Amino acid sequence: MASSRSAMLQVLLLVAAALAAAPCVLSDPSPLQDFCVADLKAAMAVDGFPCKPASTVVDDDFFSALMVAAPSTKNPFGVNSTRATVSVFPGLNTLGVSITRTDLAPGGINPPHSHPRGSELVLVVKGEVMVGFTTSTNLLYSKVVKENELFIVPRGLQHYQLNVGTGDAVFMAMFDAQSPGLVVPTLGLFATRPAMPMEVLTKTFLLGADEIDVMKSKFVGF
Repeated sequence: MASSRSAMLQVLLLVAAALAAAPCVLSDPSPLQDFCVADLKAAMAVDGFPCKPASTVVDDDFFSALMVAAPSTKNPFGVNSTRATVSVFPGLNTLGVSITRTDLAPGGINPPHSHPRGSELVLVVKGEVMVGFTTSTNLLYSKVVKENELFIVPRGLQHYQLNVGTGDAVFMAMFDAQSPGLVVPTLGLFATRPAMPMEVLTKTFLLGADEIDVMKSKFVGF
């Protein structure tokens, strides 16, 4: 177990070093000062968050314990993602990085989704996870990723993670954006507010209205 943690730490340090050495390739623009801790309560709206006055910045602005506790995966997908993005971790503001912990129950899936503002580097820390993404020409690239192995998902492409092991699985997803965004096609079609026009759905999926209603009923509450 100790060797596994050591290997994971080494990988995370290498990723951090690579990001620090190549700021010009980050999705987010390079910062103009040492740090800009997000003022989450600011009334002014900008593309991101304005900085807190330096005199009010404290140690805990650069610290997060979000990844410590294992969240519940008791839901239809058997998945739970704990996101450390700028909206909950103010110290990330302007630094062009964020991270997500995802827990998968046996057979659980992180359904197809995309991140419009960031590429995703997946590090499996427990179990075996099939990671796959599709391209703009409908090619599928996938791999069963095991403990301490990595898989990269290019920015904006649809991808998924499926637990193919016999027990629980956990992976860390590292992003080159403080807020990579999340687009889930199923929710974007069947759980919008207001509802997507029925004609759009029936013509898109070549199904009748009754069949569409059945599909929509499965996403109530999401």
